[in-house]
Amino acid sequence: MPLAIAVTSPDLVISPTDGPVPDAAVLRPPAEEPLETAVARASALLDRCGHVVVLYPDSLPGPYVRRLHTVRAVLESERIALLPVALPPLAVGVLARQLRQLSISDLSPGVLASAARLLAHYVYAGALLSSVTRLDRVEVGLGTHLASALPGARFAVLVNPGPRLVRVGRGEVPAGPGFATWMTVARGKPVRGDDWVLGTLAPRWHVQGAQETALPEESRRWWGTRRAVEFAAAIPDPSVLYQLVASVRREECHWCGLELIGDRCAFCTGPLPRAGAQGRGQAPPPLRRGRPAASAAPARR
Repeated sequence: MPLAIAVTSPDLVISPTDGPVPDAAVLRPPAEEPLETAVARASALLDRCGHVVVLYPDSLPGPYVRRLHTVRAVLESERIALLPVALPPLAVGVLARQLRQLSISDLSPGVLASAARLLAHYVYAGALLSSVTRLDRVEVGLGTHLASALPGARFAVLVNPGPRLVRVGRGEVPAGPGFATWMTVARGKPVRGDDWVLGTLAPRWHVQGAQETALPEESRRWWGTRRAVEFAAAIPDPSVLYQLVASVRREECHWCGLELIGDRCAFCTGPLPRAGAQGRGQAPPPLRRGRPAASAAPARR
């Protein structure tokens, strides 16, 4: 049976860059849907798809997160994986799109769900901001805080795969990926010189292409401001994604029996025994710019 990818907001459903991709299910917040309806919709989704992987930003409000766990508990189902992601909302949507691309391959539900942690390492995510006074995702020095008060100040903030903050206008650009990517951009309230992302950053990062989408509502909370141009550069090719995931050694969860990669099952949250988890803390395998030499196309279901 197919596997469903679910997100917590319609603006996290980002259109594909090329080819058909299954839609993502959208789970509603408690204020928009009673618990009985949420349980019924989740049950129907499980009946139709077998397993459900829910991705959401780690900034999601507490009541919403509790709702997700309540639905899973009421259904008493270990076929629902709840995955908070420490990425900006736009990047969460991009990661969800990658999982949607892979959901029609022959990867098992356990492997696909646990692949989210692996693929997140290859998403270069950040934003162009006019102010960093409320930014708590990277370290902001006193001088930078003071510079935020200056008219026309702009800052490029990279939060993944590592934190970096630079003052725009001084010729400095955060280091980009060393492999082929596609950039997704979302604009909030106007930022002076908001063409910097596509006009300067994208060419320096040698992205293969770019698309624009709506700024996710949760981005305001994540960045501490609505005046932002959020961006995420990620691998667009499903065959490269498939090869990347398939190259990692698979284990069997000793709690629920599902296949997985990494050190923890995404569905039952059971950790691997110590003997099976050796070497799991190592960095993800590197990618070079362009397609790998032996890029295998993902098998279709």
